[in-house]
Amino acid sequence: MSDEDVRERMHTARPKDHETAVHNVKEGFVAAVGFTTAEAEELILKWGRNELEEKTKSKWKILLEQFTAPMPIMIWVAILIEGVLQNWPDFAILCALQAINGFVGFYETNKAGNAVAALKASLKPQAHCKRDGKWVTLESALLVPGDLVLLGSGAAVPADCIINDGQIDVDQAALTGESLPVTMGKYDNPKMGSTVTRGEVEATVDATGMNTFFGKTASLIQSVEGMGHLARVLLNIMLVLLGLSFVLCGICLIYLLVNGEDFKEAISFVVVLLVASIPIAMEVVVTTTMALGSRRLSEMNAIVARLAAIEELAGMNMLCSDKTGTLTLNKMVIQEDCPLFAEGITRDNVILHAALAAKWKEPPKDALDTMVLGVADLEKCDAYNQTSYTPFDPTLKRTGAVLTEIATGKEFEVTKGAPHIVLDLCHDRDRIHQAVDFKVMELAERGIRSLAVARTNDQGQWYMMGIMTFLDPPRPDTKRTIERAMEHGVDVKMITGDHAVIARETARQLGMGTNILGCEGLPTLGPNGEIPANLGETLGPTAMGCNGFAQVFPEHKFLIVEALRQKGFKVGMTGDGVNDAPALKKADVGIAVQGATDAARASADIILTSPGLSVVIEAIIISRCIFARMKNFIIYRVACTFQLLLFFFIAVLAMHPADYDDVPSDLPADAPTSSTQTVKEDGKAWPPFWSMPVIALILITVLNDGTIISIAYDHVIPNHRPDDWNLPSIYLISSVLGGIACVSSLALLYMGLDSHNPNSVFAKWGIENVEYEQIVTMMYLKVSLSDFLTLFASRNRGPFWEVKPGKLLMCAFLVAVGLSTTIACTWPFGEGAEKINSQICGLVWIYCLIWFLIQDLGKVLLYKLMFKYNILNINRQTSHVQNYDESHFMDSQHPKKKHHGIGGLSKHRNSSKHMGGEEQKEVETAAAGV
Repeated sequence: MSDEDVRERMHTARPKDHETAVHNVKEGFVAAVGFTTAEAEELILKWGRNELEEKTKSKWKILLEQFTAPMPIMIWVAILIEGVLQNWPDFAILCALQAINGFVGFYETNKAGNAVAALKASLKPQAHCKRDGKWVTLESALLVPGDLVLLGSGAAVPADCIINDGQIDVDQAALTGESLPVTMGKYDNPKMGSTVTRGEVEATVDATGMNTFFGKTASLIQSVEGMGHLARVLLNIMLVLLGLSFVLCGICLIYLLVNGEDFKEAISFVVVLLVASIPIAMEVVVTTTMALGSRRLSEMNAIVARLAAIEELAGMNMLCSDKTGTLTLNKMVIQEDCPLFAEGITRDNVILHAALAAKWKEPPKDALDTMVLGVADLEKCDAYNQTSYTPFDPTLKRTGAVLTEIATGKEFEVTKGAPHIVLDLCHDRDRIHQAVDFKVMELAERGIRSLAVARTNDQGQWYMMGIMTFLDPPRPDTKRTIERAMEHGVDVKMITGDHAVIARETARQLGMGTNILGCEGLPTLGPNGEIPANLGETLGPTAMGCNGFAQVFPEHKFLIVEALRQKGFKVGMTGDGVNDAPALKKADVGIAVQGATDAARASADIILTSPGLSVVIEAIIISRCIFARMKNFIIYRVACTFQLLLFFFIAVLAMHPADYDDVPSDLPADAPTSSTQTVKEDGKAWPPFWSMPVIALILITVLNDGTIISIAYDHVIPNHRPDDWNLPSIYLISSVLGGIACVSSLALLYMGLDSHNPNSVFAKWGIENVEYEQIVTMMYLKVSLSDFLTLFASRNRGPFWEVKPGKLLMCAFLVAVGLSTTIACTWPFGEGAEKINSQICGLVWIYCLIWFLIQDLGKVLLYKLMFKYNILNINRQTSHVQNYDESHFMDSQHPKKKHHGIGGLSKHRNSSKHMGGEEQKEVETAAAGV
């Protein structure tokens, strides 16, 4: 089937009401003659600028959001209470933490937005328009309905137009996904976003801005709102920790007040304990970690427009991709397959004569001549003189030329065009017509276009030389990219507006499977743009069971993505056209490829600035590294919260320092004692309740949360399957890590309080009569060291030494523990406090290291039990994906998927020992660069 045949078929395949629409245009259409500048300015006030309206946030609003989210509000409450109590040092430190958190988040969010804005600013669409009786070039945004514009070859259609007269070929791939241009004539309606590929006509602007097809598609884009996945996860974690903190701290406060503790001291201690226990720096750490990843991606020509998309990319397990311009090059390329129908003819002869049937000494006039002249040996063409040339005519469906061979003076004719037209010229038509028809049908069934080439012999008779084949081929890296996606547990589906036969051939070449469905029976949006009820149940199984869809409209892409999301998949969508924009916005991760339209870029989360999709796989690896860092941080931070809360809760309620101090024997038995203290021989008082100075708690918070930002630079091994937030398992692992640390802290506190007992553990170690103030300082050091060491236990599933820490993380750890130790040994907390000596300091260090090994061993055993018995469904890849098991990957068209599908990958672990050598090298290379 020739280019012209397919074009004709596409023309006849328009909606049934096309002729009615054209008739209606004829009835009321008046061709434009051009406006004056004054008239245009008046009309632009009425209709608005010819551009897509975008919802944008001001910088002030972005900044304000950093201080009004749930976490900052909690800190504001603590700041308010400290201010009312006039605890100004605590007030100042909390304000500083709030400011750091807010401004870092604003800086990173704003920086990503600026990169995208700069990209958009580089695009300034132009239009040729008649103003004041002259043709001028101006910004297409200044066009108004009724303007007279010139649509020429290679130019973008600047608005929805109606052709006044003449004929052009229009590439609508960005709107419909169809890779072949459509021929349009008088009264036809080329739309904004398409491109003229051949011809030149004058046209009248029919609609601009949001009233165009482009603009109406944007209404789907703007309808997609809602909280991001990462925001929901962080909110869930914060609410759980806040709930636990409020309950335990509330019980402590009530207990202290009921038992006579000073109100101001009690409320100040409990509020700061609350702030110390919640993850104040969570958003800072997560934002910084993702921002570093976005910078790494920008170095690989991928601009991240929304930071949270990095986390969603790590969990992506379904990638839906447009075909034209994304999986393919979006330009026709001559194929090696060239059926021959004459003796002594080669493929090179066919290409040479196809070039002779064009004006090879002039720039190509259309896409077909561009292809032919791009591969032909033009020096051989110069051995001939072209005495006459017949350009392409849609009624003739071929081009032709009369040539003279310079060396011999022999004259002959050559032609190229639709196979059945060229076949009718041939003198031996009856002999070859069956072979030609069979080959053309075979190529058409595979979606391959064909172009016949013939010439005359010495007797002036036409004979068929051969049939050139051409196709919009896959990008060179696409097949390997798809294979790598499968290997990383991401299934790939094609969703295109192009014809099904073309989609199936492309999918066959890429090894994606050939079960490509059409748009028949697909649901549509409701009259007000609402999504159909039970979409996941009705469309989901169909979308999951096929390899893709063809001949779909923008709303179909939108609904297919939503149906897969409703079935539990994390869906990525790649595309470049206006028709892809709604689906890009709806997907968990929208990826606009190089050369994408403004609408696609505005809708995407990640914008590629280099050809191909290979960077997507690198982005997946990088995002999984980032996810691993965020997950490690959250396990660590939740464990620290459990340790702090449980330790102080149990210590305040059950371990009363006064109970460990005997009344001096030289006092009368009936001597009165204070209700809140016991008097020692040296006159110092031990309080009835355990507490730690507020400044000590703030120091723990500042040093821990300030230093932990370095986890953004940590070395990790990314998961070889899509990541998922299994929060119950995270809470269990964190509870065990925090619980072991809490037990060790309670044991050390007991030993310190009991040190006056001659039979105490401390006495046996040669440490006796530790004063209460020294015990407070000792416990500060213990809690600080336990927190930092817990980080190393939370970084991986195996023993802590399996994954080496990043250099910056290790340096930050050494600085933090050095400061904590120095403070404990040189700077006592508050008036009358005492620093600890080197003997106690050394004891705490050894004690913490021993318990760290116990903690790490407990973690390893816990993971083994959880994976062995699938506790809390930890073996899942994404357990919320329903009815999508390994059998999907056993399709004969997917031989490489057998071992890398969702089911097959469920056995992988986040450790190098579970990967092959080549895979591990690939992953470590990518991880090392992050």
